[in-house]
Amino acid sequence: MRLKPLALVLALAVLSAATACNRSKSTAATPVPVTTLDVVNQGVPDMDVYVSGTPTPSLLHLGVAPGSVTTKLIIPDSIMVNGAARLKFLADPVGRVRTSVSSTIVVHRGDIVTLRIPAG
Repeated sequence: MRLKPLALVLALAVLSAATACNRSKSTAATPVPVTTLDVVNQGVPDMDVYVSGTPTPSLLHLGVAPGSVTTKLIIPDSIMVNGAARLKFLADPVGRVRTSVSSTIVVHRGDIVTLRIPAG
């Protein structure tokens, strides 16, 4: 008699697993386009890169852009309001005192923004 309840539990487990793996694509969430910042660091020092804008005026650290390379950083979707935001980017040399600030630009969800940091 013990085998019948165990068989029932196993059958339900297999049915649940099969149902979970067989979801239709129509119920899947629509992917959110990724918004990226390409930092072209032509200088030698590595740069800490931050973003600031509306509605979040505080600085948000995006990552580090090593010297003499191009780095792709992701702009979080959480700072976009209705798919767009007015953003300003800051590049701060690691271990140095000079900070570079971009102009404020409007960025839309899915955009690829390029920030060029000149040498010197």
